[in-house]
Amino acid sequence: MTTAGSDKTFQIQAGGKLTGEIRVPGDKSISHRSIMLGALAEGTTQVSGFLSGEDNLATLNAFRDMGVEIEGPTDGRVTIKGVGLHGLKPPAKELYLGNSGTSMRLLAGLMAAQKFDSVLTGDESLSTRPMRRVTDPLATMGAVVNTTDAGTPPLRITGNQNLNGISYDMPVASAQVKSCLLLAGLYAEGQTCVTEPAPTRDHTERMLQGFGYPIERKGATACVKAGGKLAATQIDVPADISSATFFMVGACIAPDSDITLQHVGINPTRIGVINILKMMGARLDVTNERDVGGEPVADIRVQSSELKGIQIPEDQVPLAIDEFPALFVAAACAKGETVLTGARELRVKESDRIQVMADGLQILGIDARPTNDGMVIQGGQLGTGTVASHGDHRIAMSFAMAGLRANGPITITNCANVETSFPGFVELASVAGLVIQAS
Repeated sequence: MTTAGSDKTFQIQAGGKLTGEIRVPGDKSISHRSIMLGALAEGTTQVSGFLSGEDNLATLNAFRDMGVEIEGPTDGRVTIKGVGLHGLKPPAKELYLGNSGTSMRLLAGLMAAQKFDSVLTGDESLSTRPMRRVTDPLATMGAVVNTTDAGTPPLRITGNQNLNGISYDMPVASAQVKSCLLLAGLYAEGQTCVTEPAPTRDHTERMLQGFGYPIERKGATACVKAGGKLAATQIDVPADISSATFFMVGACIAPDSDITLQHVGINPTRIGVINILKMMGARLDVTNERDVGGEPVADIRVQSSELKGIQIPEDQVPLAIDEFPALFVAAACAKGETVLTGARELRVKESDRIQVMADGLQILGIDARPTNDGMVIQGGQLGTGTVASHGDHRIAMSFAMAGLRANGPITITNCANVETSFPGFVELASVAGLVIQAS
C-alpha cells in the first residue's frame, strides 16, 4: 500500500452507459521501453503517444539522471538524444523508481552491465515486491546485485562486472524477467537466450528489431548477442489495451452501451482480455487492423452484452495478467460461475489482486471466493458500499466501472495511483458516460 494513494477517493453513482469514440492513453509497457532503448540508441529518437504516467516518468527521469538529454513529454511527444549502448554516466544519487516494477526489473538487467555502481529504490509498495526472479538469473550471468534479506528492493548493483551469456528457462512466464535478461544480454559475452513456459508480451523483442538490433526468435526462445547497435527511430505508441479494458468491461455490463476504443495495441501476447470476454459472450468487434512501428493496432467496438460465466483457460492467463481486476467485475455481472486458475502471479502485483478484488466484490454483495492461484465468482447483483483499492490503480478503475451495474453508489478509497497508468481517467470516463467524481 502506498502513502500516495491516501489522498483521493472516487465516488461512483449507480447506472450510466458508455457511448461514443475515445482514445485511452498510450501503452505503458511500450512507453517504458521507448525511453530505455531510445536512450541507448545512436541518434535522436522521436516518440509520440507516450504515456505520461508516474511509472513511465520514473523511467524517463532515471535516464536523465544518467546523463541522457530528453525533451518532453509534451502532448505525448518525447525527444530522446541517445548516448549509445556505452554512453550512460554514473548517477549522482540513487535511481528512484516510485511504484514501477517494470522500471526496476528492466533497469536491473541494464544497470548490472554498466561500468559504474548504482542503487535502485522505490516507494513503500515497490519495496515489498519480489526481485529474486531477476537477481538470481543475473547472478548466473556474473552480475552482482544485492537485495534485502527478503529479496526485495532496494537493489544495490556493483558495476564493472564481465557478464556472460546464459540459456535460461524461466520457471514462471514473466515479460519483465525476460526483458531484464535480454537487456543484460546486450552486454554479455556470447549469446543470451531466454525460454518462456508460456507466451508473454514481446514488446522488448519487437522494439529491439525496430531499433535495428539483431535478435533471434524461435518458438518460445529469444536470443541476443553483444556487439550490435541500436539505431534511433520513430515510435508511435499505441493506446494501452490494459487501459482500454476498463471501458470494454464497462460497455459489456452497462445496458445500452456502444463504445469504440481507437488505435488500441492488439499485440498477440496481450489480447487475452479480448479472447476471454468473447468466450463470455461479449459483443466485441476488432476493426481497422493495421501495423504501427512493428506493433499491431486496431479499433475495438464493444456493445452491451449478456455475459456468461466460464472456466478461464490457463493458456490465456499470461495474455491477460494485468486485466484480471476488470475481468473479475465482468464475472460478477455474468450469469453463472466464472473460475480462474493458474494466476498466482496476481498475488504479487501492486497489491494482492486476488484477495483485494475478492474483498471488494464481497462488500458489494458478490460471492467471490479467492483461491491460491485464482478465484471462483458467482455472478449476481452488484450492490452498494465502500471498497479499498489499496493504492492499486487497476483495482480502483475496475471498481469504478462496477458502478455501471450497481444498485447504489460505490465509494473507492486510496485512488491517487490511478495517475500512474491512466492520467485523466476520471475526465475520460465522465465523457464516456460513467457518473464519477474524485475528491
